[in-house]
Amino acid sequence: MTYTPKSDFMAVMMERGFMADCTDYQGLDEALLKGVQSAYIGFDATAKSLHVGSLIQIMMLRWFQKTGHKPLTLMGGGTTKVGDPSFRADERPLLGPEAIDDNIAGIKQVFSAYIDYSDAPTGALMLNNAEWLDNLNYLDFLRDIGRHFSINRMLSFESVKSRLDREQSLSFLEFNYMILQAYDFMELHRRYGCILQLGGSDQWGNIVNGIDLTRRVIDGEVYGLTSPLLTTSDGKKMGKSQSGAVWLNADMFSPYEFWQFWRNTTDADVGRFLKLYTELPLDECERLGALAGSEINAAKITLANEITTLLHGAEAAATVAQTARDVFEKGGVGDDLPTLTLSAEDVAQGISIVQLIVKSGLASSGKEAKRLIAENGAKLDDAPLTNAGLMIDAAALQSPIKLSAGKKRHAMVQLS
Repeated sequence: MTYTPKSDFMAVMMERGFMADCTDYQGLDEALLKGVQSAYIGFDATAKSLHVGSLIQIMMLRWFQKTGHKPLTLMGGGTTKVGDPSFRADERPLLGPEAIDDNIAGIKQVFSAYIDYSDAPTGALMLNNAEWLDNLNYLDFLRDIGRHFSINRMLSFESVKSRLDREQSLSFLEFNYMILQAYDFMELHRRYGCILQLGGSDQWGNIVNGIDLTRRVIDGEVYGLTSPLLTTSDGKKMGKSQSGAVWLNADMFSPYEFWQFWRNTTDADVGRFLKLYTELPLDECERLGALAGSEINAAKITLANEITTLLHGAEAAATVAQTARDVFEKGGVGDDLPTLTLSAEDVAQGISIVQLIVKSGLASSGKEAKRLIAENGAKLDDAPLTNAGLMIDAAALQSPIKLSAGKKRHAMVQLS
């Protein structure tokens, strides 16, 4: 759809590539011109950290606040007990209350890097839907809320249909998830005047349900806006690296690994990622994205520096960039490489080089580590590693050793 936005937020969403769809472009645009508005995104607590796949949503909330509005970050303390079935092949493992609380504590760490939670008119709120979901009376909920949902319509949503088309079971527990998420939107509108739910395009059906419910029950006018589900130019889903998920918490994925993930962006994705994940001006994003040959590497370093600065701070970004220069340009070790620390007990019987490569995060499995060695892609202290049966003992670790996978991925191994 061609629509020329009037509000700053809608302009940013369209110009920088955040927009996949909107339930009412003009209605939302005009509402945003009337003063400070509230928007929310829900984050279920299925792990102790969000991964980079959630970063586009966090950036949307950041831009919402930067353009003069109030973001609400909603922790799914209640909905995590059910689990979002959207586009999943199977049911999520059910977590207990303690695990959910631990995960929420971990997830909250990242938001303050992007969003201001001060008492200002646009200061964000951190909320938890367990506050209203945990105490619902089931019979009252069925009578007052359940009657507004058409099973026929719910079955038509792509997130449900794709699961059923593959003849994979969808439990009644999971089927309730979209009703609970719709209830969240209505409750946030009732409590905080929230007019907008943001999310990935896989949440479209859930968002539309919330809009309908809010209109039917409390006659509220609310809107939905979704971002595209991002894949890299080679078709891979955002959020994964060769060593696994790219977590946002530093204790689960180091600032150096995070920086390196973005430094390894493919040439075709640089311009798009600069627009989505940094705040550089659009013309600068386009200029950097259009560079070719060896010049594109400078753009990738800018991308990595900008994104790492937003998440981990300027000092961490400068440190890891210097480490990268030490490793790649000078052939050194660097001070901030990911480090695997082993105890004397760990190596008492010796430990195989294959295990070390896996434990250090340079390979996701022993099979992958062996293939790396067989294809001459592994190095030990910058020397080619050719023996997949090599055992490392305490004597070999009297000083730290450096492992490398290809030219760009490195880790240190040391004794505690």
